[in-house]
Amino acid sequence: MRNYIFLFLERIFQKLRTTFLKVFYSQYFHQKEKNLKKNKFQKIKPYKKILIFIISLLFCLNSNFTNILSGQASLAKAVTTMKLPLSTRGAKIVDAKGNRVLLQGVNWFGMETETHAPHGLWKRDYKEMLAQIKTLGYNMIRLPYSVETLRLSEISGVDFTIGSNRELEGKTPIEIMDAVVEEAQRQGLLILLDSHRLNNKRIPELWYGDGYSEADWINTWLQLAQRYKNQTNVIGADLKNEPHGKASWGTNDLATDWRLAAERAGNAISKINPNWLIVVEGVESNVPGQKLAHHWQGGNLEGVLRYPVRLSQRNKLVYSPHEYGPGVYDMPYFSDEKFPQNLLHRWQIGFHYISSQNRAPILIGEFGGRLVDNEKEAIWFSKLIKYIKKKKLSFAVWSWNPNSEDTGGILLDDWKSVDIPKQQLISQLFRVKLPQMPAARATQAQKPQTQIQNTNPVMATATGLQLTTKIYSDWQTGFCTSLKIINNTNQSVQNWQLKFNMNQAKIKNSWNANFKEVKGTYTVTPLDWGKTIQPQKVRDVGFCARKLGSDYSPQQVKLQVLATN
Repeated sequence: MRNYIFLFLERIFQKLRTTFLKVFYSQYFHQKEKNLKKNKFQKIKPYKKILIFIISLLFCLNSNFTNILSGQASLAKAVTTMKLPLSTRGAKIVDAKGNRVLLQGVNWFGMETETHAPHGLWKRDYKEMLAQIKTLGYNMIRLPYSVETLRLSEISGVDFTIGSNRELEGKTPIEIMDAVVEEAQRQGLLILLDSHRLNNKRIPELWYGDGYSEADWINTWLQLAQRYKNQTNVIGADLKNEPHGKASWGTNDLATDWRLAAERAGNAISKINPNWLIVVEGVESNVPGQKLAHHWQGGNLEGVLRYPVRLSQRNKLVYSPHEYGPGVYDMPYFSDEKFPQNLLHRWQIGFHYISSQNRAPILIGEFGGRLVDNEKEAIWFSKLIKYIKKKKLSFAVWSWNPNSEDTGGILLDDWKSVDIPKQQLISQLFRVKLPQMPAARATQAQKPQTQIQNTNPVMATATGLQLTTKIYSDWQTGFCTSLKIINNTNQSVQNWQLKFNMNQAKIKNSWNANFKEVKGTYTVTPLDWGKTIQPQKVRDVGFCARKLGSDYSPQQVKLQVLATN
């Protein structure tokens, strides 16, 4: 409703300006030209002439004022005037009227984890969260899920005492997705569904595995295609997040060729829901004749040149690389003497040739990073933003969530305040320049953060590792804890492990590590990708738990480095 008010006010000012100028011109200039003898304008007193000039100038040059009023209104126009469904034309995504559409989104993760719900709902009203996403200028949410989540019946990590979260109590994960989708539509936000994981633990190399078959993966997509067939703001399917490892492209190996699997899934979806965009990510390696030695998982689209995806509806295909900076992993090309100019060559070979040759649109489905304490990361981030703007690419920032270990989020750790420098950088991509947005105001008094008793804050000084622990969200029935392992040395550290006791609490979801419990003692071991902590880097793991009594805080937290063979 607020956006429509802005639109209404803008139209009033435009009409007033036009009317005033017409009257002013006809009364004082037109008459002067037609009847110099009367010379009405010259008869006006000097101070009135100055006043008329100033008013005219203000009406003619009121763009700053109307832009302030219409900033959010123009954003609303982008969605409200967009005629769905979307399709493609050459390198462009277009609406049903043929107008170009740029998808400018964020990733809001959590439904692919053990919470079975978007993260942060232990702290915020989900409707308030969506409204903040819209206010900052984004028009789309890439919403990750797992096949396992959508088969389950319970959720966790939601404080049902907060505002509209009361509506979510008793809902299943798929019903939580329904609620987010429906509220997003009310807010004027598009949704791109993302098959992020099969189980809730990790991102698999292939589209099957971890106890699930290809049929499980495709059937889940078919169920979603049918469920949201009439939900117009659900615009498409990002078929599989970050194929990597054994995943190949153009090899014709039915067991590993991701391109062939994408065709099977995409064509099956289109039979049920022909309106959806079919979004296909790249692989990591295993592309015949690829030119670049290093790619991000899901970022290698070199194979499209010789082996394009063949869909029954060719005007629904969008290719989607993922791109990250040295804060996620310090690729060799970040140390090249030609950095950052060498990035332009990489991006052109890796994915942008697809749109520059007018083959299909590009949506950078994930990119993100931190802008502090890493000059190289900031240079990479700024370079990519300029590239996206110049090439007019669609995108989805990773992530909205602050609890993304390697990248941080648009939100800060309180789940309310905005990372202003990062958001200002990203805002360069929006057609409408918004004024600097203040941090969102809390709808209720914030609860104090509780520090966990840490029995060994600096463990084994020879290793140089430091452990910090903190309960950063605490509500009536649950809490969330962050555990940060900091490597203060100049050497990498491997095979770290945490242990702690927790009496009256039960972990419901965790991230970035394996949590195993035996009689109240938890052992935390890193995932394969997290075993090594590089010099001056932080490994951030955590969990949310359900309270079973008043003695719920983790105790006797210990960090150790295991011996290696």
